[in-house]
Amino acid sequence: MTVSWARVRDVGRKHLAGILVGVAVVGLVQFGLLETLEHWSLDRLFEWRGPRAPHLSVVIVTIDESSFAELNEQWPFPRAMHGQLLTKIAAGNPLAIAVDLIFDAPSSRGPADDKALGAAVTAAGRVVLGAAITDDIQPFYTRTTLNAPIRVIREGAAGVAPVDLPRDPDGHIRRVPLWTPLDAERIPGLDVQIHRLLARAGVRVEPLPDARDVLINFRGGLRTYPWVSYYRVLRDEIPSEFWKDKIVLVGPTTEILHDQFATAFAGGGDMPGVEIHANALETLVRGNAIREVPQPLSTVLAVMAGLFGAALVVRLRAFRALLAATGFWAILTLAAFGGFVLGDVWMRGMAGTVALVLGYGATVIENFVREQRERRQLSQFFSPSVVREVVRHKEEGSLTTSRRLVTVLFSDIRGFTSLSEKLQPEQVAEMLREYLTEMTEIVFRHGGTIDKYIGDCVMALYNVPFEDPEHAVKAVRTGLEFQERTLAVSKRWEEKLGLAIRSGVGINTGEAVVGTLGSKQRLEYTAIGDTINLGARLESITKDYKANIIISESTYVLVKDQFVTQELGEVTVKGKTQPVRIYAVLPSNIRKHPRATLEAAATLSVAGAGGACTVLTRDISEGGMALKGVPDDWVTGQTVQIRCEGGALPKPIVAEALIAWRKGDEVGITFTSLDPDSAPAVADYLSSRAK
Repeated sequence: MTVSWARVRDVGRKHLAGILVGVAVVGLVQFGLLETLEHWSLDRLFEWRGPRAPHLSVVIVTIDESSFAELNEQWPFPRAMHGQLLTKIAAGNPLAIAVDLIFDAPSSRGPADDKALGAAVTAAGRVVLGAAITDDIQPFYTRTTLNAPIRVIREGAAGVAPVDLPRDPDGHIRRVPLWTPLDAERIPGLDVQIHRLLARAGVRVEPLPDARDVLINFRGGLRTYPWVSYYRVLRDEIPSEFWKDKIVLVGPTTEILHDQFATAFAGGGDMPGVEIHANALETLVRGNAIREVPQPLSTVLAVMAGLFGAALVVRLRAFRALLAATGFWAILTLAAFGGFVLGDVWMRGMAGTVALVLGYGATVIENFVREQRERRQLSQFFSPSVVREVVRHKEEGSLTTSRRLVTVLFSDIRGFTSLSEKLQPEQVAEMLREYLTEMTEIVFRHGGTIDKYIGDCVMALYNVPFEDPEHAVKAVRTGLEFQERTLAVSKRWEEKLGLAIRSGVGINTGEAVVGTLGSKQRLEYTAIGDTINLGARLESITKDYKANIIISESTYVLVKDQFVTQELGEVTVKGKTQPVRIYAVLPSNIRKHPRATLEAAATLSVAGAGGACTVLTRDISEGGMALKGVPDDWVTGQTVQIRCEGGALPKPIVAEALIAWRKGDEVGITFTSLDPDSAPAVADYLSSRAK
C-alpha cells in the first residue's frame, strides 16, 4: 500500500503541470477569457472552408459612392426618391423587398416627401421596413424602445423589424437575433420577417429554430450576393424583369454612412450591414445555422488535452514530445474543420489548444522574444508578410549581400523645400508622418521593400529579398497608387492649410548589389550601384518633363504590355555620359484625377490621317477629357489630336491624346502631350471650377 501511494505521488508530481493547466483552462472557460480566441478560431474555420455560392436569389441595391456622385444628392436622399426606387423594383414582381434604413422622424423636405414614400411602400405590397432598438438610460433603470418608421410610411408595409445585429467583444458580427425583447413582447428581427414573407409567398423555407439568436453561416465576403447601384435602378438601367422572384435588400454600402462591420470574411470591418442580413436570411431559409458543441463538453476535452500534453513531456524527449503534441493538435484541428465543413458544427477547440500551448510555455516564450526582436529590426525595411518569410528562412541567408536584378523606385514631394518654408516645423513633421505612412503601406501592399527615407523622398526596392517575377509591374503599380494617394493627402492638407502637394516617381530596373551593408557600428539592408543612381535621377527630372512617373527603357521592356506609356525620348542624366531612353507612365483612367464640368466645342482629328470631327466636351481633368458625339469608327487606343476652345476656358487647349474608353458616342481621352500654354489653362480652369 505504501509503495502504491508513493507511485501516486510521483505520478502526480510529474503530471502536476498538466493538472494545473487543466484547472487553469476550466477557470479561463468559466470566466469567458477564451471567448475571443474561440471566436477567432470560428473565423479561421470560415476562412479555411472558403466562400460558397449562395442559393438564395438575393440582390442588394447599394447606396454607394457612385449613387452620391451620379445623383448629385446629399444624404439623406429625398424619401420620394426612395419611393421611386421601390416602385421600379416592385414592377418586376420580386418576392420581397427589405429596406435597411430608418425613417423614424419626419422628412426635412416636408410631409409630401413622407407621403410619397408611404404610397410607394403600400403599392409595392411586400416591403419590410427597418427599425432600430435603442436603450433609453434613466437614473434608476434602462428603458428599451423601438425606433420605428413614422406612421405614414409604415402603414402599408408588410412588416417593420429591427435591423440591429449584435457585435461580439472583438467587434465582429457572428449572430443574427431571431427576436428582441421589448417590454412583454418579442419583436421579430428583419430576417425573420422576410423569412415569414417568403413562406407566405410559397417559397420552401426551413422552420425557424427555437432560440433567441443563431450563428450566421456566412457564404462569403463582399459581393457574394450581386450588387446593383441605387442610381442605376432610378435611371432604368436595370430591366424590370430582372427583379422577378428576387429578394431585394436596399441599404448603404458606402463608408460614409458608417454601416460597415467586421465578419469572418471581412476582418477589416468593411462588410455592409445589408450584406450581413443577406447571409443571415439565407441561413434561416436553408436552416443551416452553425451549431455549437456544448461548452461543458469542449471544456472536458480541453482538460484531457492538457493532461495529454503533460504525459507526452514525461514520456518523450522535448522535441519528440513537441512533434507528438503538434500531431495531436493537428488531429483536433482536422476534426474541428471536418465537422465544420461537413456538418456546420463549431467545436470550441481553442481551449484544448491553449492547454497544449501552456505545456510548452517556456519554449514558446523564448521563441517569441527572440523572433519579436528580429521582427522589430526587419519591420523598418520589409512588409509584415516578407518579415515572416525572412524570419522563417533566416538560415538560408536571404539577407546576405549579393548581386541581383532589382527594380528601384524613388518618389518625393515636388517643391517640398519651398513648401516647408511656409509651415511650422511641427506641421512639416505631421505632414511627412502622414504622407510617408501612407506611401509605405502602398509599397508593402505591392510586395516592395522600404530601403530608406531621405527627407520627403521614399526609396523602395522590388525583387528583394525574395525573387518576384512581377517586380517591375508591381513597382509601376506602386507609382500609380502613389499618385492616387498623394491626391487624397493633398486634399486633406489643402483643407487644413491651403497647400497642395504633388509627387514625382522615377523607376529603373537593373543589377545592383543588395544586402546588409554599412559600418561595424550600424548596418542597413540597402542596394548600391548605377541602377540605383539612375532611378534617383529619373525621379528628379519628372518635373522637367511634366510627367508624374518616368521609367527607364529597361523597366519599360518589362511592363509595356500592361500600362499606358508615352515615349519621352532620350536624356543624358547627371552622372552618366550615355543617353537613356525614358517613358512616362500615364493613368489608365482619367477619372482618377480631379475633374470639372466643361461645356465647349472641340475639334478632334486622327493623328496623321487627316480625318476630323466636331464634338462636345463634358468634363476635363489634368489627365484628359470626356467627349460626346464621337464617330463610331474612332476606337479605344487610337491616337488623336484635339483643339478645344470657348466656354469658360481662359485659352484654347491643344493636345495629343489616346482614346482610353468608349461608351456609345461618349469617349474618354488621356492626354499624352499638352502644348506649353495648354497645361496652365487646364490648371487655372480646374482651380476655379473643380468639383
